[in-house]
This record gives sequence, structure tokens and C-alpha cells, in this order.
Amino acid sequence: MKKILLYISILIIIISCSSKKEEIAPSENIVVNMGSDPTTIDPTLNDIGVVSTYILHAFEGLTKTDKNNDIIPGIAEKWDVSEDGVTYTFNLRTNAKWSDGKPVTAYDFQYSWRRAVNPQTDASFAYMMEIIKNATNIRLGTMDITNLGVNVIDDYTLKVELENPSLFFLDFVASTGIFVPLREDIIKEYGDEWTLSPKTYICNGQYVLKERVPGEKIVYEENTNYYDKEEIVAKRITFVSDNNVANIIDQIFQNKVYFSALEPPANELEYLTGKGYIKPNDAIGTIYLELNITNEGLNDKRVRQALSLAIDRRYIVNNIVRGAQTSAGAFVPPAVKGIKHSFRDESSNFIELNNYQENIEKAKALMAEAGYSNGQNYPVLTLKVSPGI
Repeated sequence: MKKILLYISILIIIISCSSKKEEIAPSENIVVNMGSDPTTIDPTLNDIGVVSTYILHAFEGLTKTDKNNDIIPGIAEKWDVSEDGVTYTFNLRTNAKWSDGKPVTAYDFQYSWRRAVNPQTDASFAYMMEIIKNATNIRLGTMDITNLGVNVIDDYTLKVELENPSLFFLDFVASTGIFVPLREDIIKEYGDEWTLSPKTYICNGQYVLKERVPGEKIVYEENTNYYDKEEIVAKRITFVSDNNVANIIDQIFQNKVYFSALEPPANELEYLTGKGYIKPNDAIGTIYLELNITNEGLNDKRVRQALSLAIDRRYIVNNIVRGAQTSAGAFVPPAVKGIKHSFRDESSNFIELNNYQENIEKAKALMAEAGYSNGQNYPVLTLKVSPGI
């Protein structure tokens, strides 16, 4: 088996494993590294994109993605969409079970999604739920949680109402851990500690938690109750907890680790790529500047537009990060699918990527229009760089 150091911008999803320790051959155990030990593997409370890898191996949502990143049925075997694109009716599989043998029902989705938007939960990724009707007002505390546009028709039928038609809704449901179902009885009984033990970490995906050694490893094994065992690639997946890039690269060279999501040093990218240790892969993520619009200079949108135009995205990608990233001409990344092709290909960019000098001239004109000219009296800006999706 060839060992690969996989370099991805934000979100990585792998295929994995399961079964009894003494029965599993080394070739059936995939050893991977996603960085340091995750703070939590609670699908609702997780706030780190790469940790979704742990979650989406143990849990499955209404839809999922295949090896080509196409959306396919998950726990929902089929669905209907209203003519206005706002209402989705999902028909769930009747043979989908939790790892303890209980059936997965529409109520599990309703509970999980309500938990996510509940202001008391304070979920960092809850903003993704705002695609659903009334989620914003519920999060603001101005509307009761029962008004969320997620309604149970019966045990195996779930109706979801969106705020507006959204082509990427099914992508969100497939690739974002916050949309997976959860067991209300388990979380009520064990509280915040429900994710810490194999006994209480009840899952509905291809894998279950077998062992968890804080700061060292998290081991998943095959979920014997998963509805389609033919999809499961390996018997076990061992997540090695380590954020030391040099150490992980050395373990990959020694065939002790097969995959890592850590970003290698920029000066080693060319060497590792040439040796076949790096495989670029499409990922859904955008790195952006988060601006404080209460700042006197930034509360004028013309100044913000000028700042955006003045950032040479191609230079940053080609000369600083020197990875496999794509220059962002708009917020939605190329990996997001549109109607037939990439959403980005089907829509126009907001920033011209191939003519930086033209962008600079536009930026100067905007600054002059905002009352700044010839570089005089430009506002002092304090910027914070934050990760994207």
C-alpha cells in the first residue's frame, strides 16, 4: 500500500475501516493523521473543519458523497423537491440502524437540527443551519425552537423547508457534520460526556468508536449494523493524534502512517510532490479576511471593496503558500457543484484574477470616491485573518 501525505485546504473526507482487534490484519487497518487530538467529536459542537473527518465516518446524514464527490442517497433513500425549490421531503431507509441496533428515524434528525440552532447550545457551525426556515430567528432567541422548518411526517418521512431555494442544500447535508442525526436519549442521559466512551458514542455511520486514548489515538472499527457493508473499505481506521509535521512526515516515510492532513512546510512541497507523497484534492473551503465594520475606515463599503481589489490573490497562491489552492475570485469555491458543473464556472467571479493592475486602478478610484486621494489620510486598518468554511 503506497503511503500518501494528502494536502488539502480546509475540509478532508476519507474512506475507512472496522472489526475485532485480534482478527484484523495490518493491511486492513488504515493509519491516518488529522492533526492533534480533537477537542470534541460531537457533531453539533465541533468547530474545526478537519474534525468532520472523524464525524462523517461515524455518522451519516440524509445524503452523502461518492468517490467522485457526487451527491448520492444516504439515510434518505430518495427525496422530492417542491416546484419553488423550498420544500424537501425525504424518505428514510427503513433498514438504517444505530450502532446499538435501534432504527434511525426522522425524529433523530429533527432533534439534532433543533439542538444545533438552540441558542443555549452555542454551536459554532450553527450559522450553516440558517439555510432552514426560521433558523436565524431561533438562534437570535426571538422564535421558539419548535418553529424550525424541520417537521416529522412519520418515523421515516422528514419534511424540510428552506428560507430560500438553495442549490447547495444537499451538498451541505452531505458534507457538514452538524446535519447528521443524533440520539436524544443518549445525550440526555450522558450529557457532554456522551462522546468519550465507545459504549455511549452511538453512531449510525460505517464506523463505531472502538478505543479512545486522549492525546494519542482514536480507533474506529466497522459498524456491524450499517445497512450496506459492501461500502465499507477497511476493517479499522486508526487516527494518530500528532500535529508535529516533521514527525508525521517521518512516519509516512517509514510506512507507519498512510495519510496526513497536516500542511507540510512550503519549502518541502516540491520535493514531497515529486516523490509522490502529496496528492492535491478538491476541498470545500475559503480563506478570507474578516473585517470589523465598526472601524471608522471600514464602515464604508467602497473602502472594503478597494481593499479586496488590492489583494493579489494569484501572487499569494503562487509565491507564498505555494500549495494546490485556487485563487478566490468569489466566496463560493470551485469544488461546490452547481446545476451541471462547478458553481463557480456557472457563475461569474467578483474579482478579476488575471489583471491585477486593473484591480489596483479600480481600488484607487473607489478610495478617491470615498474621500481618500493619492494615498493621503488612508484609514489605519486592523485586520484579523480567519479560516473559511
